[in-house]
Amino acid sequence: QVQLVESGGGLVQAGGSLRLSCAASGHTFSSYAMGWFRQAPGKEREFVAFINWGGDSARYADSVKGRFTISRDNAKNTVFLQMNSLKPEDTAVYYCNLGAFWGQGTQVIVSS
Repeated sequence: QVQLVESGGGLVQAGGSLRLSCAASGHTFSSYAMGWFRQAPGKEREFVAFINWGGDSARYADSVKGRFTISRDNAKNTVFLQMNSLKPEDTAVYYCNLGAFWGQGTQVIVSS
């Protein structure tokens, strides 16, 4: 059974930074791509960032390009999302994804 546990969310002022982490267990983590998604109140869940199994290829939603960076540490079965220059519109619950599996989410609130 795959388990994904996110952490690192919180309340931050606009312009600030947060680093999200997602720890994976129960799967051969290093063989699979990982992703981050988010869901704002009243909106559908949307793609944020993706990283390949080797960690050398990533892609981002246009809304976060240049501000967010996804990375992974396969030795620790963990994927990260460094979020800089945060904006109020980044407020959402952020979810880690591995294939058909999702974490429980971590709340990010950006105040103006």
